[in-house]
Amino acid sequence: MIIHTIQNGDSLYTLSRRYGVPVTKIAEDNDLKNLDKLTVGQTLVILVPEKSYTVKGGDTLEAIARRFNTSVMALMRNNPVLMGENTIYPGQVLAISYPTPKYGNITVNGFAFPNISREVLKRTLPYLTYLSIFSHSVQSDGTLREPNDAELISLAKDYGVLPTMVVTNLSQNGGFSEDLVGSILSNEQTKEKLINEIYSTVKEKGYNGVDLDFEYIGKSYANEYTDFIKKLRQKLCPEGYYVFVDLPPKTSEEQAGILYEGQNYSDIGNAANSVMLMTYEWGYTFSPPMPVAPIDRVREVALFASKEISPDKITLGIPNYGYEWTLPFVEGESRARSISNIGAVELAMQKNAKIEYDAIAQTPYFIFYEKENGNAIEHIVYFEDANSIKAKLDLVYELGFKGVGIWNIMKYFPQLWLVINSMFNIVKGYNITGNCN
Repeated sequence: MIIHTIQNGDSLYTLSRRYGVPVTKIAEDNDLKNLDKLTVGQTLVILVPEKSYTVKGGDTLEAIARRFNTSVMALMRNNPVLMGENTIYPGQVLAISYPTPKYGNITVNGFAFPNISREVLKRTLPYLTYLSIFSHSVQSDGTLREPNDAELISLAKDYGVLPTMVVTNLSQNGGFSEDLVGSILSNEQTKEKLINEIYSTVKEKGYNGVDLDFEYIGKSYANEYTDFIKKLRQKLCPEGYYVFVDLPPKTSEEQAGILYEGQNYSDIGNAANSVMLMTYEWGYTFSPPMPVAPIDRVREVALFASKEISPDKITLGIPNYGYEWTLPFVEGESRARSISNIGAVELAMQKNAKIEYDAIAQTPYFIFYEKENGNAIEHIVYFEDANSIKAKLDLVYELGFKGVGIWNIMKYFPQLWLVINSMFNIVKGYNITGNCN
């Protein structure tokens, strides 16, 4: 894998000659719509196959996979142009394998809402171990509000992906509710009812496990939350179902704030099968302009987590989006606009902005000016690219983490999947290890 950062004078044609890769392959791999326009600072992932095959009449993807002792999912990952479909045609050149050394196995969890584009979902599923479907929301009586999840569960299984039931304390107005989770954790009967509700839903709908995303847990409920996780795992684990828990980005056990105080890393790590660090949203809708997941902050959280929890239980959260801020930033008034990573590059092209790279945060950004009411208004955009994704995956490898969790997969970002697939062997299927106590 080569990550090329566009410089003045670069074009797909010069890159094709330089790396010996057809223009069409570079464009297809990176999902480029306009072959004649690139912007300085933009990254492209260049993949040079070790082995290729030209499709012949009568070939099927399944037959090609058998011929080369690989899998249909591997062929889909190595050939994004297939868009997660089995359709191939004579004369089409498929990449069978790449020479880039793999860093070992990795699990990949992608979070999705039921309204995800089915095209985006099918393009993404070959790269996933788990599809976490957002979300079943708890209610104060221990019952669940259910999403329309049947089709996503079915599609996940078609691609060998484990559908995971996300359970949240989101209230009906859409925000995480401290009062709601407190009312459940403080009542033993309600906790037991919720555990039974989750268990029956997992079984009836065909989920493989559950992901708990409870946020804003009061400090006084920390032990009750850990106890809830233990009892849920004891209920699910004997039948082969897993329990994952999403954790806020802590850097010490004494970290103050309602987001952190009710979640003890060590205790939860012992209670759950696996945890995901929500290492994103430093830059967010109401924050001053800054990267969503600066690597220096991410590393700080990851290092603390690796001391409290066995690294082979940890997945690192990776954001799949950025934000655009209008300057000057005004505390309490300014609101950043969420933007996809592809959308950010397209905006930079549109505004003729040069993409820069923050070496400390290891995050791309750019600045542009727009006339509004006769004034030149400054805007700044932070987002993710191939280099920033690689920096986070390097950290996963360095610390020996189990995998990554992508928040979220609603927008297809080809470079995210190209980099993961080039650096790691993506695990399909999951076996619970250890006892269920």
